[in-house]
Amino acid sequence: MTTTDLVRAGRREWTALAALMLPTLIIAMDLAVLILAIPALGESLRPSGTQLLWITDVYGFLIAGSLVTMGTLGDRIGRRRLLLAGATAFGLASLLAAYAPTAEALIAARALQGIAGATLMPSTLSLLRSLFLDESQRRVAIGVWVTTFSAGTVVGPLVAGVLLQHFWWGSVFLLNLPVMAALLVVGPRLLPEVRDPNPGRFDLPGAALSVVALLALVYGVKRFAEHGADPVALLAVLVGAGVGALFVRRQRRTAHPLLDLGLFASVAFRVSVLVNIALGVMLAGIFLFVAQYLQLVLGMTPLAAGLWLILPTAGIVAGSLSTPLLVKRIPPARVVSGGLAVAAAGMAILAQLGSGPSFALLTVGMVVLAVGAAPASTLSVDLIIGSAPPERAGSASAVSETGGELGNALGIALLGSIGVAVYRAAMTRGVPPSAAGELAPDQLESATATLAGAYEAAARLAPAAGAELIDAATRAFVAGMQVAAWTGAAFAVVLAVAARVLLGRPGA
Repeated sequence: MTTTDLVRAGRREWTALAALMLPTLIIAMDLAVLILAIPALGESLRPSGTQLLWITDVYGFLIAGSLVTMGTLGDRIGRRRLLLAGATAFGLASLLAAYAPTAEALIAARALQGIAGATLMPSTLSLLRSLFLDESQRRVAIGVWVTTFSAGTVVGPLVAGVLLQHFWWGSVFLLNLPVMAALLVVGPRLLPEVRDPNPGRFDLPGAALSVVALLALVYGVKRFAEHGADPVALLAVLVGAGVGALFVRRQRRTAHPLLDLGLFASVAFRVSVLVNIALGVMLAGIFLFVAQYLQLVLGMTPLAAGLWLILPTAGIVAGSLSTPLLVKRIPPARVVSGGLAVAAAGMAILAQLGSGPSFALLTVGMVVLAVGAAPASTLSVDLIIGSAPPERAGSASAVSETGGELGNALGIALLGSIGVAVYRAAMTRGVPPSAAGELAPDQLESATATLAGAYEAAARLAPAAGAELIDAATRAFVAGMQVAAWTGAAFAVVLAVAARVLLGRPGA
């Protein structure tokens, strides 16, 4: 038996990968199923607007804020132990959410889900690092992981739609229980226990600083996306940046840092984290527009829109699983760079969409974007965890996941804000006189703020005036989507060039 045979994964490791797909799928589905359940839970719990916002956002805030702490904790106490403890906590929090009697109770349950969810993602990714020592096999495993995460965002609305047709809103949370129970049964048998043999003392003050910094940054970015650059958003970002600077300073001075900043000495690590963030920006930003385009411009139901997004998911599957074959013939730097260039082409195709139905153009653009983004995502994740020492895989995985979460928030904030700015500028000077004369000031303000607001205002008008308002709003929305797509394409091209240059250097 050769040395290569000794490190190659066998049936047990691939079966363990199937077990790790379970929490990955649930985390990916969570927000999608909640969004579909909002109308039903709104009728039952009667949350205020602020409470409803926290029901949807507190989960993501706490995941993003806790990832670094939980990833490092897994390195210290054992990644399998943290994964199984997190699965138990996530299941219990899901049970509390399903039967929450009040909006306040649901917010608390969602907060617990967020903290528990932060234990799951870095644990699954770092365990992949331990299970698949062979580089080519690890890339296949990460491709499956990326595919599972992407598939969850499409499967979630479909499953939630079926559940909500037959059961109450809490049923979407009960979906998590059998999945987590299955993980608790098979996890101890299939997953190895891996930890840092010399972890040192846990940096509790550093953990507090990291949570505060990330919570403030993500909250500020999300606030910016929803309300613009108001004082609260600016203050949150400044607080996050300031506390983050204190965190970095402490990590450089303490004997046992929570986050090994030496990881960032690797060019491959730094560039891959940036690629991870950039992909989050592009995908989250453009999906925000595509979801509205399908439902508001083309008039699809949420379920139909979800079904339409299956084709891009197939593109992600193809791109992710073809990555190991590509890197056998093409250097990883060129695959990452080429993937970003293809993703830029997909964004450019989407920028050609007009206000009339164009299913073929939409499908081609989304599939090209997915096919390009998937290899870049798979390899960036592989480079992040592959460039870290095995004992720091949990910490490296947490950085990867944090980059993705931050990218998602930035995508909605940056590309979303660009689209909103274009929409408002167009509507400020483009509201038809027949509509402007009949709408109250607050209705006119709502119509010039969002496409959904324009639809609500149009329902109050005479049919002809309403149709004119919808036509103007649709053209304004599409113009904003086009500018956002071109911005994302330009961003991807710049990063493609940077990745090619930096990752192609010797020793990178």
